[in-house]
Amino acid sequence: MKSGRIAMICRMLIVSLLFFSYQSTAGMIGTESIASAPSAQTERTQIQSALSRADVASQLQSLGVDIKLAQERVAALTDDEARSLAGKLPTAPAGASDDAAWIVAIAVVALLIWWYWARK
Repeated sequence: MKSGRIAMICRMLIVSLLFFSYQSTAGMIGTESIASAPSAQTERTQIQSALSRADVASQLQSLGVDIKLAQERVAALTDDEARSLAGKLPTAPAGASDDAAWIVAIAVVALLIWWYWARK
């Protein structure tokens, strides 16, 4: 019984290796791509400039966030975190929250469940 399970697992592994081939390639990185890529310091500067805007500063203060503390936290970000945050800045909602979609979805699901139970 146990050997049958092991054999089935081995077969599934073999099939998955056949159909899902994993390939990687390596190559030289050109100087142009490195020179044109923004550095983490540039991205931190971009975030700091967004924090220094008057409208952003007033909104953060109204939410109870100290501007100096926020700037210190930006300075303490790792390079990957700074790249991620700087990449999100242009697409971030301006003064809005995208949580409204989740709230509406939960309300619709709750309404459908209530309607289903009420129909019985």
